[in-house]
Amino acid sequence: MLTRLIAVLFLIFMMLSSAVFFVGAVLIWLVTVLFDKRRVVLHYYTCFWGSLYLWVVPFFQISIQGKENLNYKKNYVIVSNHQSLLDILIAFRLFFPFKWISKAEIFRLPFIGWNMYLNDYIKINRGNKQSAANLYAAAKKHLNNGCSVYFFPEGTRSHDGQLKEFKLGAFKLASELQLPVLPVVIEGTQNALPKKSLNFHGKHRIVIHILPEVTYEETKHLSVEQLTDHVRTIIDKEVQKNIG
Repeated sequence: MLTRLIAVLFLIFMMLSSAVFFVGAVLIWLVTVLFDKRRVVLHYYTCFWGSLYLWVVPFFQISIQGKENLNYKKNYVIVSNHQSLLDILIAFRLFFPFKWISKAEIFRLPFIGWNMYLNDYIKINRGNKQSAANLYAAAKKHLNNGCSVYFFPEGTRSHDGQLKEFKLGAFKLASELQLPVLPVVIEGTQNALPKKSLNFHGKHRIVIHILPEVTYEETKHLSVEQLTDHVRTIIDKEVQKNIG
């Protein structure tokens, strides 16, 4: 009962505060739109916005490991495991500029979804072949412009923490554009906020593991399928370590 009450209060706080933060997002967009084509300033503001919702929850102890593997002068194809809705807020704690890929329905949410439009994040309609092609083109444009793009290559959240099969799109882009892949493993969110639940489940330690980048030079001899399997193996090794 207590966890349900806390979850309800948290959602109310999120909705009310989002209205205030959106005003700030619009002002930042208006001031920076002409010179900040990649929306870096607005993205950092959005990182603070998203991180606030983690800072106010006393149950979560969040840490980042491997931040030395993150080079702010580079852009990456970032790929991560996906266990919970919390993963999105957790990734904002990186405070690193990237573009999200998100379902079209999220873009229609008041304030939060509208801010995603301002950030020029990438929209996808699930099950629509043309939308998949548009997603690929949009991600390619951002990567060519020096932005990183954050992918959940499993395509959906894992219900048991085990890594699902990876879709090829992110790795096709990395191979085609000769960009490094940055593997990220998020640990602890599955139990903190399980799939199909909006209730918090007690105190949890959550860790973002930033693994060493997989460079184009070391994998250029691999096919897209082989590159996908190679990166999935790297991430799965870390996932299994955390499960074990």
